[in-house]
Amino acid sequence: MCLKSDSMHPSELRIENFTYDLPDEKIARYPLSERDSSKLLVYKAGKISDSTYRNLADHLPPETLLVFNQTKVLHARLLFKKETGGVIEVFCLEPHRQYADVQTAMNQRGKVLWKCMIGGAGKWKHGMVLSIHHSDPDFMLSAAIMEREQSAFTLELAWDADLTFAELLHYVGKVPLPPYLHREADEGDESTYQTVYAKIEGSVAAPTAGLHFTEELLNTLSERGIKKEYVTLHVGAGTFKPVKSETMQDHDMHAEWIDVSVETLQRLRLNIGKPIIAVGTTSMRTLESLYWIGVKLLQGLTPDFAEIAVQQWDPYEWETNVNAEKALQAVIDYLLLTKQPKLVTRTQILIAPGYIPRVVTALITNFHQPQSTLLLLVAAMIGDDWRKVYDYALMNDYRFLSYGDGCLLMP
Repeated sequence: MCLKSDSMHPSELRIENFTYDLPDEKIARYPLSERDSSKLLVYKAGKISDSTYRNLADHLPPETLLVFNQTKVLHARLLFKKETGGVIEVFCLEPHRQYADVQTAMNQRGKVLWKCMIGGAGKWKHGMVLSIHHSDPDFMLSAAIMEREQSAFTLELAWDADLTFAELLHYVGKVPLPPYLHREADEGDESTYQTVYAKIEGSVAAPTAGLHFTEELLNTLSERGIKKEYVTLHVGAGTFKPVKSETMQDHDMHAEWIDVSVETLQRLRLNIGKPIIAVGTTSMRTLESLYWIGVKLLQGLTPDFAEIAVQQWDPYEWETNVNAEKALQAVIDYLLLTKQPKLVTRTQILIAPGYIPRVVTALITNFHQPQSTLLLLVAAMIGDDWRKVYDYALMNDYRFLSYGDGCLLMP
């Protein structure tokens, strides 16, 4: 393995080249009543056609494997009232680094340390403990600031009931709708801002490409011979973080937890050479991260699984001719050797123009915000044609962002 000598490194990309005009009326504030009736733009080898998610199977090649992100959205918003009557909002981002993984932290009882954003943090005076009283079941949740960082706070959240943190959030937390929807979550969002196959709690945002799938659609896909596999990436608030620097060099990519079982890895490896379609950018980031972890292991390097196994520039700093099957087998071998049933670590991978997908052959995704890392990922998949796709969607009444329509991108 050697350092790459390519003339254009993605760190030099200017974010102003990845923008477009998104009129406010194009943003979907609410989902459609039937998930799979959403429009599906099909981009195939440069050509665009219209369809719906209900007819997705018609556009998939034989022996396709769809890979879904089975993360479940937390009730991550907590509203604490001060004695004066003012409200301070706490947004639960991710567990403190002392926990081995998200699930360990979610299963804590009595108290937990959590990294949070605080709305109105200036009103939270030093030493002040805030609380929420819940009546059925009866318990008190208190919050104290333990550590102040540049962009977040570490809070100690403590409660006097025999509940896990996951259970507690169900009672007192609110659905964390994306800020660009400019509305409070209502009762309907409890189900609509969650995929029908959501299983493992840990996200503060939904893997939105999956919101279009219904049980009926999943059954139809199975009947048509389309295989399905599930991985987990817990979506962080950084997914909404706009790129504010002129070039990507000064943008720190957010790190997110991934969780993939040995059995899933083995089935993924067997499908290399056949179409592997990521349902959502988070699934793609997970799959491509697995490849780079395998490459590191093959080079005799053990990634820092306790922290971040794939750094944002890893794919661009090194050149390798390792195929995906061999890379995935290296991860499988490592897990079997260390007697671990699954890989749990964090990835900071940035997929941007210049990136060559190693595992994923096509992508199903929603329409993303201008100047976002998600749009960079789309551009990595289909090059400058991202503009053609987005212009077509804007001209043909597609609905944008989390509750909007989507596209199938097959380079």
